[in-house]
Amino acid sequence: MDLGELVTPALLADRLGAPSGPLFFPVTAYGPDGAVDLDTYRLHVRRGVEAGAAAVFACCGTGEFHALTPEEFELCVSAAVEAAGGRVPVVAGTGYGTALAVRYARLAERAGADGLLAMPPYLVRAAQEGLLRHYRQVAAATSLPVVVYQRDNAVLTPQSVVELARTEGVVGLKDGLGDLDLMQRTVSAVRAEGPGGFLYFNGLPTAELTQPAYGGIGITLYSSAVFCFAPEIALACHTAFRTGDTATAHRLIDGFYRPFVELRDRGSGYAVSLVKAGVRLRGLDVGEVRPPLHEPAGDHVEQLARLIERGHALLEEGR
Repeated sequence: MDLGELVTPALLADRLGAPSGPLFFPVTAYGPDGAVDLDTYRLHVRRGVEAGAAAVFACCGTGEFHALTPEEFELCVSAAVEAAGGRVPVVAGTGYGTALAVRYARLAERAGADGLLAMPPYLVRAAQEGLLRHYRQVAAATSLPVVVYQRDNAVLTPQSVVELARTEGVVGLKDGLGDLDLMQRTVSAVRAEGPGGFLYFNGLPTAELTQPAYGGIGITLYSSAVFCFAPEIALACHTAFRTGDTATAHRLIDGFYRPFVELRDRGSGYAVSLVKAGVRLRGLDVGEVRPPLHEPAGDHVEQLARLIERGHALLEEGR
């Protein structure tokens, strides 16, 4: 894959290929001793690519970026790049304060990543000016295109997003806030005042549940944690959104995604740990989550197993 091509927003959009498949956010695999298990991680990534992922987002939220040392992070990004084999882009997470975010960005570039997902700065609630300085420094640190992740303590005004869209190297915004009024105003402002080709992503947990609403304001890219453990269901839902098959979309949302979100909301950190449990249920031992996250309760894992079965039954109903 030509890394230089990905710097151009339009070409990155083409590489991410919104119509071709979901965006895959793999979990990070750990062995029985708690160390990173690179062989299992490569297998997890490779299976996701072969199942139809449009891109791999390595070591991001679902991949427990917060729990990885810089050395582990670089090894995992390199393993994801190797497993993807140039078939789809690999975007790596970065975050914390500006100095560390720059360090992780450079490690990702050295490991062969094609882009960066810049997660919120650690802890602080900065003003817009400070957030702009932070993301501009991250973007300037490497040749990799940067997608900014809006959520928690990093919420941007429409005008700030316009400024970011004008910043060399910043190519998109992933929204994990869920304020559709703000997102509509942001999309409108960038359309009127910014460059063309700027990317938007629905980054809410279990994004399929809210994707019809995001699609209504023109945002078609979304992250899919469900793809980690039920790619067949995630692909069917993605195809339904893309083709306007509302009957299938509603069947999957009503019968699988809504119950899954209700189960996910029963435990703190379940957006990661329940997904990891799902991967184990499908036969790949990726280990447990690292502290401060915790494993889901046993009865919740049993409910997840039944939900996965139900989701596959719903696919059969539509055939």
